[in-house]
Amino acid sequence: MSGFDIAILVAVLLLAVVVVGAVLLGVRTLRGIGAARATVDPAFMAEKDRQEQSLAALRSAADEANSTADVAKSAAAAARAEAAAAKAEAKAARAEARRVLDDARAEADTVLERAHKQAEADAEQLRAAARRGGEREVAVLAATTREQAAEVERRAARMDERERLHTEEVERLAERERQLTAASAALADRETALARREAELAEAEELRRRELERVAGLTAEAARAELIEAIESQAKREAALLVRDIEADARGTAEQRARHIVVDAIQRVASEQTAESVVSVLHLPGDEMKGRIIGREGRNIRAFESVTGVNLIIDDTPEAVLLSCFDPVRREVGRLTLEKLVLDGRIHPHRIEEVYDLARQEVEQLCRRAAEDALVEVGITEIHPELVTLLGRLRYRTSYGQNVLKHLVETAHIAGIMAAELRLDVPTIKRSAFLHDIGKALTHEVEGSHAIIGADLARKYGESEDVVHAIEAHHNEVPPQTIEAVLTQASDACSGGRPGARRESLEAYVKRLERIEEIAASKLGVEKVFAMQAGREIRVMVKPDDVDDIGAAVLARDVAKQIEEELTYPGQIRVTVVRESRVTEIAR
Repeated sequence: MSGFDIAILVAVLLLAVVVVGAVLLGVRTLRGIGAARATVDPAFMAEKDRQEQSLAALRSAADEANSTADVAKSAAAAARAEAAAAKAEAKAARAEARRVLDDARAEADTVLERAHKQAEADAEQLRAAARRGGEREVAVLAATTREQAAEVERRAARMDERERLHTEEVERLAERERQLTAASAALADRETALARREAELAEAEELRRRELERVAGLTAEAARAELIEAIESQAKREAALLVRDIEADARGTAEQRARHIVVDAIQRVASEQTAESVVSVLHLPGDEMKGRIIGREGRNIRAFESVTGVNLIIDDTPEAVLLSCFDPVRREVGRLTLEKLVLDGRIHPHRIEEVYDLARQEVEQLCRRAAEDALVEVGITEIHPELVTLLGRLRYRTSYGQNVLKHLVETAHIAGIMAAELRLDVPTIKRSAFLHDIGKALTHEVEGSHAIIGADLARKYGESEDVVHAIEAHHNEVPPQTIEAVLTQASDACSGGRPGARRESLEAYVKRLERIEEIAASKLGVEKVFAMQAGREIRVMVKPDDVDDIGAAVLARDVAKQIEEELTYPGQIRVTVVRESRVTEIAR
């Protein structure tokens, strides 16, 4: 019987006991009440009926409880039947489980037996492999032991050899120490002898000095003073001779230097003393046009020269006339005026004035267009219009055959490249280089150097102080103080000093360089001569044993003087004398 069945049975029994107890208690109560109150009134009877009804209800409840107990008993019987069936199933399950367990045990015994056999086989293989590995390790250890024994023997041999060498070295050191001891003793003896000899020499020198003083009748101080006085007088005499030679040389070269100064002044006005720079040629359709240009009694040619300011030269040249003027812009205006008059055919004073105005406007437009093109090529913006006008006038200006406006463009490009390489302010340096010769547009109208004139113009029209300083310092009228000024000088020299930039034939250029080197090489003590920077600098290497420092200064002055006297060149030539002395000693 299961626990559930037992619980149901106990509950039924408890319920039956409760019902029986309640019935007995009711009966006993009724009996007591009947004995105590035999003569009770109808109310008592009514209460008795009520009690009886209650007893009947209790009986019916007891009956229901009995029926419920019967149901419970039947349910308990069914449960016991189910429990018996469950016990039977459980017994069958236990029997099946026991059978399965027996089968599993038998199979486990079989597997275990096979595992034992496999383990014994694997163990045998492992024992064999371990035996073979042990044999190999023993062989390796034996070989290693033999090698180590051989290495120990070799080391022992080396140790014996090193010990032998060490013993020999100790013996050599002992022998050397004995030799050094002997040499030290000999050196001490020699030092003693030298000290004694020096004392004897000092005594002999003192005796000689006293003998010389006795023979000369002068002391050493008096002789020194007399020698100094003689040298001083000789130096004064040589200085006086040098001053006289310098004065004579200055008087001899004064006229030539003055001629150079005049040529430089003319150069600023006319750019070059050649017909190509100051004369323009106009071709005519026929020689009969010359008469019309001259006019009646020369009135047309006089009016033309008066209006244009250009000299008109009419000679025997067939079908051509010459226009001469030092101002290139004015000469170009005159050439255009005469060309328009010849094409028109009407030549008279009034017509000359009209055509001159048109030609002047046309030249101004050409100048402005040339200046704007140059500014665009260089990459400069925001410039004063008056400076643009002045830059345009440089289109017809040349310097040693080099067009000034093209020279400015080339200088700006060179300066920009150098500034970019040096990682400087490229726009400012290009602006400084492009405007450095702006003063040449006014050198025939304003007195002074074109560098100073250009600086005043730039300052007047709002250029920065860096640009102004670069303009005024590019010919060293003002010492350069900024990197812009230095790069402007360098780019100007590169543009104007390169071969072919200015009018000078290659043959003349090469001859000038050769002559410069010949002049320097002809001096005494000169070893090598190098002409550098297109002939603007010359390096003279002298022999240090033949030429001292004073002689080097004299040599540089003599070479510069001879170059000035014999050669004609643009700008200036720097002469540098290099004297190098070397002293070599070997430490043993």
